[in-house]
Amino acid sequence: MPPIQINTNLNLMGMEKSADSLEVPFVLTISYNPSVAQLSLRGKAYVAGEKEEIEKVYKDFEDKKPPPPIVVQSISNVVFIESVVISRSLNVPPPIPLPQIPEAKPSNGKPSKMDYSA
Repeated sequence: MPPIQINTNLNLMGMEKSADSLEVPFVLTISYNPSVAQLSLRGKAYVAGEKEEIEKVYKDFEDKKPPPPIVVQSISNVVFIESVVISRSLNVPPPIPLPQIPEAKPSNGKPSKMDYSA
């Protein structure tokens, strides 16, 4: 079986301002290759904070500047955890890289020149 490639894409679809918070709609798309599944998670994140900070984030959005990394990271953290739960229920690989354990190098039977054992 060929290895499965997983591509993820998180899009923030805009930003809406209320009196003391921001609403940030987003879409996370996860594609598998070979095409065993495709997941799309849509939602809205609510961003709260100091009024001046909210104003600055919204003004930056209107000026076409990227959102603060803390906003993107917070949305990413939550939506990726949800995607892992969903992928498990669908019996497809999780969309996060799993730790790789390096293979042990075969020893040739000779100890190295230096031995630090007690």
